[in-house]
Amino acid sequence: MNDFSNVSSTLSLQGFDLPPGTIIPAFIFATLGYIFIIFCNLVLLTTIIVNKSLHEPMYVLLLNLQINDLIGSTALFPQIIKELLWDTRTIQFSSCVTQAFFIHIYITGAVFILTAMAYDRYLAICRPMRYNTIMNNAHLMKIISLVWLSNILMIAVLFILLLRLPRCRSLLTHTYCDNPSLLQLVCANTTINNIYGLMTVAVCQVLSVSSIMFTYIQILIACFRNKRSDTRSKALQTCATHLIVFLIFECLGLFTIISYRLTNTSPYFRRFSGVIAMILPPMLNPIVYGLKSKEIRAKALKFFQQRINPS
Repeated sequence: MNDFSNVSSTLSLQGFDLPPGTIIPAFIFATLGYIFIIFCNLVLLTTIIVNKSLHEPMYVLLLNLQINDLIGSTALFPQIIKELLWDTRTIQFSSCVTQAFFIHIYITGAVFILTAMAYDRYLAICRPMRYNTIMNNAHLMKIISLVWLSNILMIAVLFILLLRLPRCRSLLTHTYCDNPSLLQLVCANTTINNIYGLMTVAVCQVLSVSSIMFTYIQILIACFRNKRSDTRSKALQTCATHLIVFLIFECLGLFTIISYRLTNTSPYFRRFSGVIAMILPPMLNPIVYGLKSKEIRAKALKFFQQRINPS
């Protein structure tokens, strides 16, 4: 049997390999991007929590999306900012596994929560008479519990399968840690890991994409049947925006996954798409799903006005 006892607990990251003149702008962009994500998501979280009128299924699900975005951003940005500032391309194995775990929690959680939000909108628009009966507090809590418990269980099994394997390499071929890059450090048969990983991706994608496409098609049909042009226009605009953001997230995520299987894919392009897939959705989600809502926007402005001018 091979001796893996001398394998270092410190891993080396591939890094961005940026030209010297672009490091400071990239650091500023990453820092401002992280601040923007934290600020927007905390504004939405606070606004929803302190306003009882927003304690409705749509906004409660949105609150969970913001929590998930904060998890993903906090798992990624501090490490990237540190790397850009000090050019540190090393990370402890335990920290790498932790980062990878929460990044996968974020990715799977985003898919599940967006699916639940699409289901909520489907009931609200296509089944308005039964909406309050179906989406009561008990049913909403079941949906949220199912989303988080299935997400955590699925990702926990993924990493249990990973951590049982011996490691004999220390160079990660990515700018951050995830399951595929950690699997490349293993010197053992990874067939079970690959099958389980592909199976979870396939199940999540088939269930979520088919559910979301079905719900939005039904919503579009209901919109076209609506005789009020203003209502139809507003619903169509909302659906189109949500679908575009979801498709961007799906395409970037799927390309990142597939790029690990394609040996001729440019490593620079793979790193770029992987980082963009983690950065873009948390930036867009608070705007598209939250601040574009007149009710949330009005409540948020009122909240800030009360804090600035209590009288």
